[in-house]
Amino acid sequence: MPASRVLFVLTGHDRLGDATDASAEKTGFHLYEAAKPWGKLTDAGFDVVLVTPEGGPAPIDPSSADFGNADCLRFLDDPDVARAIERSPSLNDVNVDDFDAIYFPGGHGTMWDLPTSASVSSAVAAMHERGKVIAAVCHGPAALVNARRSDGGWLVDGKTVSAFSDEEERATGKDMLMPFALASMLEERGATLNIAPDFEACVSVDGQLVTGQNPASADGVADAIRQLVEKRSAAA
Repeated sequence: MPASRVLFVLTGHDRLGDATDASAEKTGFHLYEAAKPWGKLTDAGFDVVLVTPEGGPAPIDPSSADFGNADCLRFLDDPDVARAIERSPSLNDVNVDDFDAIYFPGGHGTMWDLPTSASVSSAVAAMHERGKVIAAVCHGPAALVNARRSDGGWLVDGKTVSAFSDEEERATGKDMLMPFALASMLEERGATLNIAPDFEACVSVDGQLVTGQNPASADGVADAIRQLVEKRSAAA
């Protein structure tokens, strides 16, 4: 039986603001939120492929660059990962039908390119219609805010969702820099928020949708992805 495959979509946006604003603080994807699930899924025999919405470099959020963390170092030492970070394929370069799950790690960069990417919304909708696993953590659920079901409704409408809370954003001091408040936007789209106290792990599983609140939730999100994919494979 071929290995299960998971598509990791990393942000390609590297600034807290417009991409042309040279004075804006650097950002990108959250290293641990990519590294921990990558390691757990790889160890479980999954094939993990990394892309960005438009292709090109996948910037690491400097505030997440914990080079003393074993999971992060293992991730960065992998040759395929290193190549993808330097210059990733675009989401349009892969066929989402070839994957069992799609996963969006967080990092503040996601707030700019994931919600506005037609390819991201299209990929999420396609995975939903095929009954495959859709997962995101922290700011990664920004990928869900503009995704729609085939009936035209918001994909998160009626779903229980965890994401980086408005309170946590205020605690980072970056709330006024964000293009929108993520948790509030998900709620406006009809989601029911499942939010733990600031920076405590919280994972929600609603059907095929897996979401986590913050970096501490990345481990649990990885476990839920594996369990759902394996359950779906067993039922096929």
